[in-house]
Amino acid sequence: MRSREPVGIAGYGAYVPRYRASTASISATWRPAGAAAAAVGEISVAGHDEDVVTMAIEAARTAVDRSAVDPATIGAVWVGTESKPYAVKPSATLVAEALGITPGVVAADMEFACKAGSEAMQAAVAFVGAGMVDATLAIGMDTAQSKPGDALEYTAGCGGAAFLFTPAEASLATVEASVSHVTDTADFFRREGASYPEHGGRFTGEPSYFEHTLAASRRLLAELGAEPGDFAHAVFHQPVPKFVLRAATALGFSHEQIGAGLLAPRMGNAYAGSSLLGLAAVFDVAKPGDRIFFCSYGSGAGSDAFSFRVTDRITARRQGPAVTDYLDRRREIVDYGHYLRLRGKIRRA
Repeated sequence: MRSREPVGIAGYGAYVPRYRASTASISATWRPAGAAAAAVGEISVAGHDEDVVTMAIEAARTAVDRSAVDPATIGAVWVGTESKPYAVKPSATLVAEALGITPGVVAADMEFACKAGSEAMQAAVAFVGAGMVDATLAIGMDTAQSKPGDALEYTAGCGGAAFLFTPAEASLATVEASVSHVTDTADFFRREGASYPEHGGRFTGEPSYFEHTLAASRRLLAELGAEPGDFAHAVFHQPVPKFVLRAATALGFSHEQIGAGLLAPRMGNAYAGSSLLGLAAVFDVAKPGDRIFFCSYGSGAGSDAFSFRVTDRITARRQGPAVTDYLDRRREIVDYGHYLRLRGKIRRA
């Protein structure tokens, strides 16, 4: 798919909370002695004063500051998440209000599990590409949910990123094309009233993540007439590192191509923010002329794949904190009980 008018990303921003919980402390509580080590070493954890809205505001402010775009020209704000603080109240309106761009703006939350953020990106490209608005913010942010002791608890992190889409002539990276691939496949879900999500076990890998990631990626490559070797970087949704490595290898991408965007070992899977954080990390190091391959995945199930080409503006648009700055400012949580309290998993009534 291509928009009627060329579209690009003018600014980007990220946010990862300071706290880190060691998966070893989780294992010490729930796993038997001698069990295999968790897929990641630690997960990012939101503090008492952090949620999807506060983190989205921080990432969005960085994106706007980097873009050199007048905030008054932003015509739409979409927040993709599966852990918004209100069950019935949009997060996007709070973000738009904090940015000072209400009331003449389209604002809504998007839900599609871990690809809610890239779904917001698709809508942003469409709005700007159709000439409906001058600029659109697409945000993917999550405080990932997981039941105590469940397999998800060893990988579920917090964080995300924001991207400001504008006409291509003002961008640090242009959108070459995008595709989507969706089916009704049961992988990960949370019913109304349930405290924690569930996962479909054997559906998680083959019929879900790999089926959709590989199909969307191959379709985009075919549409572009491109090969994996044509790209300097590749970013995939990263529930665990081995899924990324397997998908990249199956498609023909090298370990070097996925290295800059592979953040899961340092913070876990930030759900709707996971692949977007990887893309932000790649923009932190990409060079003018680089092509970037991007493919998300969301349970339910689907993938969005994009191709970006970096412009000469990239170097001047990197003021402000890089993704690695957020990862490096870590503060370890050594006690599992403290982690449970921060994540609101201790219920006293």
